[in-house]
Amino acid sequence: MAKTCWKAGTLLAPVPPALISCGTMDKPNVMTAAWTGIVCTEPTLVYVSIRPSRYSNELIRQTGEFVINIPTVALAKAVDLCGVKSGRNANKFELAGITAEKCHNISAPQIAESPISLECRVKNITAYGTHDMFLAEVLAVNVDETYINAKQALDLQKAGLLAYAHGFYYALGHKIGKFGWSVEKKSTKRKRIVRQKQVKINSR
Repeated sequence: MAKTCWKAGTLLAPVPPALISCGTMDKPNVMTAAWTGIVCTEPTLVYVSIRPSRYSNELIRQTGEFVINIPTVALAKAVDLCGVKSGRNANKFELAGITAEKCHNISAPQIAESPISLECRVKNITAYGTHDMFLAEVLAVNVDETYINAKQALDLQKAGLLAYAHGFYYALGHKIGKFGWSVEKKSTKRKRIVRQKQVKINSR
């Protein structure tokens, strides 16, 4: 298969079009940022890159806090609206029809409708040309109990997660395997399938 060589660009995809909430419960704000991700496990570090002109950049610099809210297909319109509207003169929570909810460790609000919300405190800000990168430590993870299965494990397949690729939104498809499944022994695989079926039966 032949490939064409293009100039350097941001074609890493798909990525989560995360809803980044910031500000306070009294004056909440939210923006959409596809440029966010994991940096380290211990300590738990993440980042979000935001243009200096964005209102959220200003707020996060002031408070040193923000929340990464994982989006779902049900939140697709809210995600898009929060990416094109500015919060300087409008309450985007109200415009998007989403709910600001208190966090446990920071003053910034989380989004109640999001299945997972990561409470983050900024450790460092670095300017990289068009964007500022906010490196932050995750202080807590808030998980919707709807997506915790009988084994108390997170099961997001039924959440309908949203993805973003090159200007378009996509609904993620079905789960096709778990980490390490490509080298899993057949006997272990059969036992796992039996356990999964039993959990489904018991949860009915």
